[in-house]
Amino acid sequence: MANTFTQIYIQVVFAVEWRQALISRDNREELHKYITGIVRNYGQKLLTINAQPDHLHMLLGLKPDIALSDLVREVKKSSTTFINDNHWVRGHFNWQEGFGGFSYSRSSLDSVIRYIQKQDQHHVKHSFKDEYKRLLRRFDIAFEEKYLFGFREE
Repeated sequence: MANTFTQIYIQVVFAVEWRQALISRDNREELHKYITGIVRNYGQKLLTINAQPDHLHMLLGLKPDIALSDLVREVKKSSTTFINDNHWVRGHFNWQEGFGGFSYSRSSLDSVIRYIQKQDQHHVKHSFKDEYKRLLRRFDIAFEEKYLFGFREE
């Protein structure tokens, strides 16, 4: 897109179906690389990514030539196929429907990158459910508990 100048940074968060802990630490780096390739193939920039056993965070530099929902749908669809083709889980792997998208200014990038990279330490103290609700509240996004990811009772 000639003469189009943008600066759009979005943190995307989505969960494994039923928040099952299916993403193995042994496979995490390979999953990160695979998703990075998907994002790049769509002409977008992945600033950082971190998969936890039951969810994933990524920070994107998004160009306006693709809708965020289209990019996330492709990431989830392709990575689901990749995980299943590699037999990383018993049965069938799926990402849960939906995602969270949170926008940031350029001046916030360093702290968001650190936050995403330190997810292992963060989740020692905080559940994903609490983290996700905190993000929604912080960004003043109205939500109803029944429409959040299919959280099993903890």
